[in-house]
Amino acid sequence: MTSNPENLIPAKQAVRIYHTNYVRNARAIGAMWIVLTIVYAVINMCVFIQPYWIGDSVNTPQAGYFGLFHYCIGNALTGERTCKGSALDFGSIPSSAFKTAMFFVGISMLLVVASIVCFNLFFFFNSGSVYKICAWIQLASCGCMAIGCLLYPDGWDSPEVKRLCGQMTDKYKLGHCTVRWAFILAILAILDSFFLSSLAFVLGNRQDTLLPEDFGEEKGST
Repeated sequence: MTSNPENLIPAKQAVRIYHTNYVRNARAIGAMWIVLTIVYAVINMCVFIQPYWIGDSVNTPQAGYFGLFHYCIGNALTGERTCKGSALDFGSIPSSAFKTAMFFVGISMLLVVASIVCFNLFFFFNSGSVYKICAWIQLASCGCMAIGCLLYPDGWDSPEVKRLCGQMTDKYKLGHCTVRWAFILAILAILDSFFLSSLAFVLGNRQDTLLPEDFGEEKGST
């Protein structure tokens, strides 16, 4: 049984249908990428601001927690907490490693905000180029967040951390304290930003080949 040639879709019409579906799918994935980028920015800000990177456990003599720059340690007798640390006062941060980690996480946060600002470039430039610009920015944000997470445990040997977590605490050794949700969220943010940058590179490369040559030639001849 053979197909009737009259019922077949012409090649150039098939190209148009393929192109229309391709554009629709690319826009849907691009919209998802934009939403996920905004979510990543919110996560990045929470990681930077929240002081729950490490904290007390049932084995610590007192309650307390540490962030990138802000920390609180309780009094074992009164139960009152003394809180110190400010992003604007480097002298109040208990460890030079914490200061460096705060710097890189802060740069990561600024970079993802910059990538969101770059969304405006879609109105003025080729979409493929804008995707690639955002991809490089997000990859740099991923790298800065990773450096911050790697450097943060280097400050666990500071006297303030040992006061809360015990004298067995040392660099990359947390003693009696535990890792809190902000540190875990920072690690997840690294994976998230790497995925977003990879997706942006894919979208940018696909945008470069979005319009088939034969469709472009047909459009120019009409």
